[in-house]
Amino acid sequence: MAHMIRSKFVFLSLKYANRAAPRISVPLKYQRLCFHTSWILDVKGKELLMPSLSPTMENGTIVKWLKNEGDKIEPGDAIADIQTDKAIVTMEFDDEGVLAKIIIPEGTKDIKVGTLIALTVEADEDWKTVELPDQTAKAPAATPAVTQAAPVAAAEAPPPGQQNVFMPALSPTMTTGTIVKWLKKEGDEIQPGDALADIQTDKAIMTFELEEEGILAKILVQEGSQVEIGQLIAITVEKGMDWKQIVVPTSTKPSAAPAAPSPAQPTDAKPPPSEQVYGLAVKRLLEEYGLSSGSIKGTGRTNRLLKGDVLAYIQTHNIQKVAPKSTPAPSTDKARPSSPAERPVSGKPSPYEDIEISNIRAVIAKRLGESKSTIPHSYAVIDIHIDKLVELRSKLKTENINVSLNDFIIKAVAHALLECPDVNTLYQKEQIVRVPKVDVSVAVATPTGLITPIVFDTATKSLTDISKNVRELAEKAKKGQLKPHEFQGGTFTISNLGMFGIKEFSAIINPPQTAILAIGAGREELDLSLTKVTKMSVKLSYDRRAIDEDQAADFLAVLKATLEDPAFLAAGKMQALRYQRDAY
Repeated sequence: MAHMIRSKFVFLSLKYANRAAPRISVPLKYQRLCFHTSWILDVKGKELLMPSLSPTMENGTIVKWLKNEGDKIEPGDAIADIQTDKAIVTMEFDDEGVLAKIIIPEGTKDIKVGTLIALTVEADEDWKTVELPDQTAKAPAATPAVTQAAPVAAAEAPPPGQQNVFMPALSPTMTTGTIVKWLKKEGDEIQPGDALADIQTDKAIMTFELEEEGILAKILVQEGSQVEIGQLIAITVEKGMDWKQIVVPTSTKPSAAPAAPSPAQPTDAKPPPSEQVYGLAVKRLLEEYGLSSGSIKGTGRTNRLLKGDVLAYIQTHNIQKVAPKSTPAPSTDKARPSSPAERPVSGKPSPYEDIEISNIRAVIAKRLGESKSTIPHSYAVIDIHIDKLVELRSKLKTENINVSLNDFIIKAVAHALLECPDVNTLYQKEQIVRVPKVDVSVAVATPTGLITPIVFDTATKSLTDISKNVRELAEKAKKGQLKPHEFQGGTFTISNLGMFGIKEFSAIINPPQTAILAIGAGREELDLSLTKVTKMSVKLSYDRRAIDEDQAADFLAVLKATLEDPAFLAAGKMQALRYQRDAY
């Protein structure tokens, strides 16, 4: 019966293929028997959407496609590397089939979760005849918006055997990067996994590796240069090719949104634009030759105008490029200083010096500004007697156990967070998220700015383990060698300026965390009985949306009791074991 239905449908398809017949609606139970469920000979693909790979992910960047069009996919195969708001995560496929069409190219940024990124078909279907879904043709305005986020140079396909290397996004918040050092020279061979360059992101200096073999043919950006994500920085060629004979694209900059034309400018008599879909390369050709898409008939699928269509039209009609409009030079009156006091004095050096802001400082400024403007900060301060703590530290030092006061504070904070779980929270998407684990971030000053490496599972670690962990993280932070997972995340932050003699200060919350503790220096005072005591002021900055005043007071009270009786830290081993059991 199935064979008869298939034969009859194929016969009708061939008979009416050349007529303007309406689309045939096939019953659901016969869809598997036909070539296509919406048209006659095309294959309807399964939609592959941008997944949500982290709890806070709203947009993603396709770093690299791990499968090519036409490749077979088995359950569990890696499809693509996707950069989330936290790290680069590999997306796996849960079904079998064939990758038929890649909709979103590599390097495209800010792809919303749920956006169509690729199409797959069954293993026995012809993947070359896959049809794009109807919404792609119905909403052409959305397609260029996604394509424009890709680099301009990516639209120009490189010659066979030549690969373009773009500035990668090595951290979720990275928008620009500085090439610190090229680790390969022009003409050097590259093996998969070889380090190509050291790049300074907004967080640290990271090594950029290549996953394909070849030869480094051309370095387009010199060491010390700061470039945007997606900008062309180098060109590689396949082994055996003459690496000196390469084609450098005319534009290496990432794409920018085109400026809207002024209504006062005269318009040329051009045909109205059509509803055809086209990419950046076609758009640039149309602008260079002053053409409209409505005057050229596209030959691509789903009403798409191809680059070859435009080139053929230009050659047939012998059309010349349109001269770019020149910008008038500024008048001498406006360029002249308004008063003698404003005129620069010739022959004398300027008394001012411009200091370039590093990527890390730029991101710190942006995030702190957002934190202060969006988070309602509340503050609570308390004095803690640390005489017993100083005495215990000195005793441990005689036993060749070197731990700092900051190590005691980190451990005491971890136990206070166990007792007060309402402070060990995150504020995400207008919700308070209570975190079962205690991961304390510790602020570390580096030459390029402040960074907060994380002491993971702080409550389960001993004082010596915490001390060793903090020293290792601080050393890596100052050298710019921290890995993303070592500074991204954390549930609570400590900032200690006591070693600089700062008595008290207010720290700014690091979102999505809800609190940060500022530690001041110890100072000697006389109490009511005229006895000399050592006090230390700590100030808690907390998000009033997530933490109430009484919850903040309870946390500080537990912290005070813990530090004023250091033996309580040793007695807290049972709590640590209980925490470890509950967390896992």
